[in-house]
Amino acid sequence: MNKALIKAVWVVIATVAVGYFLVKGGKDFVLGLDLAGGSALTYKIDVSSLPAEADVSGSVSALRDVVERRVNLFGVREPTVTTAFSRLSNEWRLVVELPGVTDVAQATKMIGETPVLDFRTLRPGADINATTSILTFIQSFDTTQLSGRYLEKASLVFDPNTNKPLVSLQFNSEGSDMFAKMTKENIGKPIAIFLDGMPISTPNVNEEITGGKAVISGNFTVEEARTLVGRLNAGALPLPISLSGTSVVGPTLGGEAVNAGVKAAMLGFILVVIFMIAWYRLPGFMASLGLVSYSAIMLLLFKYIPVTLTSAGIAGFIISVGLAVDANVLTFERMKEEIRNGKGLADAVETGFARAWTSIRDSHIAAIIVSIILFWMGTSVVKGFAFTFFLGAVVSLISAQLITRVFMRAIANKSQSRLMKFLFSSGWHTK
Repeated sequence: MNKALIKAVWVVIATVAVGYFLVKGGKDFVLGLDLAGGSALTYKIDVSSLPAEADVSGSVSALRDVVERRVNLFGVREPTVTTAFSRLSNEWRLVVELPGVTDVAQATKMIGETPVLDFRTLRPGADINATTSILTFIQSFDTTQLSGRYLEKASLVFDPNTNKPLVSLQFNSEGSDMFAKMTKENIGKPIAIFLDGMPISTPNVNEEITGGKAVISGNFTVEEARTLVGRLNAGALPLPISLSGTSVVGPTLGGEAVNAGVKAAMLGFILVVIFMIAWYRLPGFMASLGLVSYSAIMLLLFKYIPVTLTSAGIAGFIISVGLAVDANVLTFERMKEEIRNGKGLADAVETGFARAWTSIRDSHIAAIIVSIILFWMGTSVVKGFAFTFFLGAVVSLISAQLITRVFMRAIANKSQSRLMKFLFSSGWHTK
């Protein structure tokens, strides 16, 4: 048994092992919202409270991070949290996709219970003792940049004198500097702590406070204070959000989409294999084995990266299969030319792969560049397509030159028999 044939046998064994691992492995594929069912919530982000000089995009990114951390605490599998600016409505939007959660009320509660924490300073000339309503009290304070975005942790403590529950806050280094500056500039004045737009504590500043620690001394019960601590630690929203739209994909509809996608992929793959074998004969059969190995590698990557599979992502994978087929077609056409020029099968295989490489390389690099641009500039749906297409192009570039070549080398020999010429011909030609 020659070395080429041994290598081909090992590739087949490895492919079978990967297939067995995919079927029997304990880890499941991660399905997106459109396949697994779930809820998609769209929120309008209110950035009007930010100062003119504030970094809006940075605050929006911080909001996305906090919401993502928040929904992760509820055990939602592979949530997707994205933000985007709508030029049509001139507003920032937050989109939260929660696979497996079909109860919109529950999903809304997950996000809506996250508190908005911010610190405000007394306006010049304002007198809170003269305020006659909660509205005028709120209007007596100016917003600042210090918010829950800079919160590092919250903890439940008790007043040593009254034994009342308090909520202790610890800011990160940036928040600590902001809090120190705020207290230094407002000695003898109150600083209001707002939660969800309502004042919950208005302590007077006696001296500059360094170290980034603050205490909320609202009239809490122990349970209320503990709940607030948990919510703050889960993530205090740096910006207010309001629900503007919801959509629900039922698990039945998602299951039907999965079944339809699997059937379409299998049918398409079988038709491609039939065409390759019918037209390219023995090389087509070897290429089909290479496609099986390619598909097994792709599915393994999807499962263990893991990649959240959506309908768009599956479409990207199917198109990448077409790219892999195209690479084989280019190679086989080059091989035919070499055989017509009188070269032996082994030499024709090596020359065909060498001469087809430039075209294969250029087409795959173009596909990779396009997928990167789509991923960089596209929405979450487009990114799902772009990522699977990128993986497919990279794996196809490798498999076209390695896996298929191993199979072709295993069957190529120096025989010039009519049978071998027929098996290495294509279409209706035998020469």
